[in-house]
Amino acid sequence: MDFAQLFQVTNYVIWGIFGLIGIFGFIGAFLAATTREDAFEVADRQKKMVWVAILIASGFVLAAFGPEIPILPWVAIIMIGLYWFDVRPQIKSILEGAGGW
Repeated sequence: MDFAQLFQVTNYVIWGIFGLIGIFGFIGAFLAATTREDAFEVADRQKKMVWVAILIASGFVLAAFGPEIPILPWVAIIMIGLYWFDVRPQIKSILEGAGGW
């Protein structure tokens, strides 16, 4: 295997990772769209449709452009991660009635 093939395989793997994260952005947008509006207000987060728009735009950027644009895909990955690891768990605990203090 020469360097050109190795570069091509690496490029396909990177595109696959970015595409997979983009799919999770679309899944997150669907979950945010089916969540009650008042849960976002109680969690003191942005409005429901703002998160839906952010996640759809982030998924589109990752699926369409992948790693081709220098900074935009990384911002999209951060926004998708922020939803999945910060916003969604908090909203899920609010909807399940698992109050804190």
